[in-house]
Amino acid sequence: MTALVSEILFPGKDGVGTVQRSILPGGLRVVTETMPTVRSVAIGMWVGIGSRDEAPEHTGATHFLEHLLFKGTPTRDSLAISSAIEGIGGEINAFTAKEYTCYYARVLDDDLPLAIDVLADVVTSSLITPEDVDAERGVILEEIAMHDDDPSDVVHEQFAAELYGDTPIGRPILGTVDTINALSRDRIVEYYRRFYLPTRTVVSVAGNIVHERVVELVAAAYERAGRLGGETAPVPPRISGPGIAEKSGVRVLDRPTEQANVVLGTTAISRTDDRRFALGVMNAALGGGMSSRLFQEIREKRGLAYSTYSYASQYSDTGQFGIYVGCLPSKIDDVLKICRDEVARIVAHGISEDEIQRGKGQMRGGLVLGLEDTGSRMSRIGKGELVYDRLLTVDEVLDRIDAVTPDEILEVARDVLQRPFTLAVIGPYGDKDFSSFIA
Repeated sequence: MTALVSEILFPGKDGVGTVQRSILPGGLRVVTETMPTVRSVAIGMWVGIGSRDEAPEHTGATHFLEHLLFKGTPTRDSLAISSAIEGIGGEINAFTAKEYTCYYARVLDDDLPLAIDVLADVVTSSLITPEDVDAERGVILEEIAMHDDDPSDVVHEQFAAELYGDTPIGRPILGTVDTINALSRDRIVEYYRRFYLPTRTVVSVAGNIVHERVVELVAAAYERAGRLGGETAPVPPRISGPGIAEKSGVRVLDRPTEQANVVLGTTAISRTDDRRFALGVMNAALGGGMSSRLFQEIREKRGLAYSTYSYASQYSDTGQFGIYVGCLPSKIDDVLKICRDEVARIVAHGISEDEIQRGKGQMRGGLVLGLEDTGSRMSRIGKGELVYDRLLTVDEVLDRIDAVTPDEILEVARDVLQRPFTLAVIGPYGDKDFSSFIA
């Protein structure tokens, strides 16, 4: 099978780190990165469909499919799928996000043909039998129950629900007990056939590989499934959208917990906003590590909490910035006051030069150290192809981090941190009024 387009995105150095891209008939994209000094290979099949794409009648279907696709195909049952990879010492799994789903495996380089064949079989040819739907429905309901027992997870879900309202991006990825019970096999199959298309799929592979060989293996696997053909262009990256209206609110789940779980935050910038690097440096200074302001003030100086951090998440058309704290219920007023005070200080004065340098160092180190295995390299190029208009080299990202200025940090802080705030709390608070903390 001849690729419609083949190009070297980055040449690498002495063949190491070369990133190449090919588009096969039918719009299937294959992206690879060579790492000839390792003996492993990581393969990801990224489908550009996530929980935010679900209509109300399909709520929870994206994650449901993640489970069902491992249950069986015309050539393999669930045991054959798992044993094929585990029998060679590899691993196979999947995850669902708001805007994409990924099925992945990591194996020895010699076992690349088998891993590609198994993953392609899973993604393209799932049977989705009524019996499997019923069996996996019970598994997902157990997963939801397990998730609901962890307030540190639930509070983030409640924060998103309050921040984005009753919209697909504000709903839980897992769905709810009611939506999972309401999903019929016909609706799940309809969703699968509508969205699991080569035009929406990126196959990313990193490790001790040869690009042309990977393209041959992927093309052969998709041809066997009857999923290649024509010259349909790939679905372009989702880099814009309708946007999300700014919203302020408080959501309290009254539970008799020993620890209060709190998320305070607001909407933020999208993943393609050039200011994301400045926001990252600011986030590192506010709550990105043990040297951050929140950790020092809340935990080290005052002993008010064991865990506290801030974070920034980005989507195609919006994002969120949040502060998490887990503390004794009696300490929540003090903790929230410190959070608001530190936010106000950054809005008024920005961050110091020392904080800027620490923030840049934290981002640089996190990026480079996080790319020392095949799995992380596979994820970077797969997500880069699927959701960005252009994949930046590691050096380009480092340069953009280094180029962040104090004025840019202050500008993005004043944009994001002066938006309406939202608060989610889980703890034994009854009808306690928290509205003053989002004023």
